[in-house]
Amino acid sequence: MHFGRKLLITGKGRCNITSSIPIDEFINSIPGNGRFLYSSFQNYTNLDIISFLKQQNVEVKEERGNRIFPISDKSVDVLNAFIKKLKSENVKVITNSKVKEILCIDNEEKKKVIGVLLENGQKKLADKVIIATGGKSYPDTGSTGDGYEMIKKVGHTIQKLKPSLVPLVANEQSLKICKEMQGLSLKNVGIFLKDEENNKNIYEDFGEMLFTHFGVSGPTILSSSAHLLRYKDIEQKIKKNKIILEIDLKPGLSIEKLDNRVQRDFEKYKNREIRNSLQDLLPQKLILPVLKLSKINEDKKINSITKEERNNLVKTLKSFKIRIKDFRPIEEAIVTAGGASIKEINPKTMESKLVDGLYFAGEIIDVDGYTGGFNLQIAYSTGYTAGQ
Repeated sequence: MHFGRKLLITGKGRCNITSSIPIDEFINSIPGNGRFLYSSFQNYTNLDIISFLKQQNVEVKEERGNRIFPISDKSVDVLNAFIKKLKSENVKVITNSKVKEILCIDNEEKKKVIGVLLENGQKKLADKVIIATGGKSYPDTGSTGDGYEMIKKVGHTIQKLKPSLVPLVANEQSLKICKEMQGLSLKNVGIFLKDEENNKNIYEDFGEMLFTHFGVSGPTILSSSAHLLRYKDIEQKIKKNKIILEIDLKPGLSIEKLDNRVQRDFEKYKNREIRNSLQDLLPQKLILPVLKLSKINEDKKINSITKEERNNLVKTLKSFKIRIKDFRPIEEAIVTAGGASIKEINPKTMESKLVDGLYFAGEIIDVDGYTGGFNLQIAYSTGYTAGQ
């Protein structure tokens, strides 16, 4: 097993290193226990990681959404910067040596760490152990979730593991529509996740999304999943078919302005069937699904479309509905929500409150952020704090 495999796949292989927003604002982008990270973020900021990489001759650039990437667009350059630093500090790295458990002794009121036991029976003795085993997402990279069992054995509480930053699965009825549009990416749309039962808005966003063979994905959908998984009684709501994704296909236009725009297109193509008249307004793949949801016969001529049908079309364009049935599996999530309870970790040092000498860093802790470099910054900041 080569280390850094998960880093290599971040940002679709380009490595979204961090975000350029002020470090004080990072907590707003960490829906999972963001306040716990305040000290860590102050200890090691986004400017610190950028400075470190520049010292290793890795130049960075900023892209839309405040995202920082290496200029080369290659995550391997970021990994090599870390490897270079490890070598310069003469750090010994042992690979293909799976840790089985954390070794502790009883020390007055609480335990004290004395090292780790490897799967081959070998013991590695140490006064301090940092657990940075990651979550349960992308198990092929080594994040198999075995760290949770190790810390559980020494007395730590594990908050329920859930997929975060994960695509959403459409219900049977909506799935047919999603499959028709599979591969279609929409930019500059508004999305609204709603609890139909209580008529509540769970989350809203603006940006990019994607239709897939199972439902919906893309940046706005992934971020929405981080809120959806924390919504009260979400499992029951999903079972009852009460979670709806509403997509505003034309967020820049009010209903009145959109209606005027539709009427202009209708006038322009008045002798055509409606399915051949919306190409100025919508991508081709989206036309038939929109007509289906608007309950308009696709072969109907524009000059015979009623006002009621036109109103239905405008409503659908402003509120294209997909019913959500589930999250995709945790193995497909960008990040794992849940993990080591923050109540049992000192936020200023990342040391266990239960076991002297045991420290935590990264995704194993019950913290998780949005896409955009926030989860990698959590890793750097908690790792730096634990290592002090």
